Amino acid sequence: MKINDTGRLGAINNYQRQVESQRKDSDLKSRRKDEVSISSEAKELLKAQETAQDPARVELIEDLKSRVSSGTYNVDAGALAEKLAPYFKSYFEK
Repeated sequence: MKINDTGRLGAINNYQRQVESQRKDSDLKSRRKDEVSISSEAKELLKAQETAQDPARVELIEDLKSRVSSGTYNVDAGALAEKLAPYFKSYFEK
């Protein structure tokens, strides 16, 4: 049995280096933050969309929101099926 094995000291140092590098990596990850940037073209499109809304459409949307929140909005299953039927027919014909 070797008591004074010099290779063991290096193994401990390698472990310490690995732990220190993991700490540095976790510190960098915790400091990073996600960012979202919106281009000027997108901002112009959003502004144009807000100003160009039809008043009748806005009224319809507000009516739907109030009916959904009060629980009085009902979906006509037959009308929904008629609208979806062409999509499913074309999907299964492929």
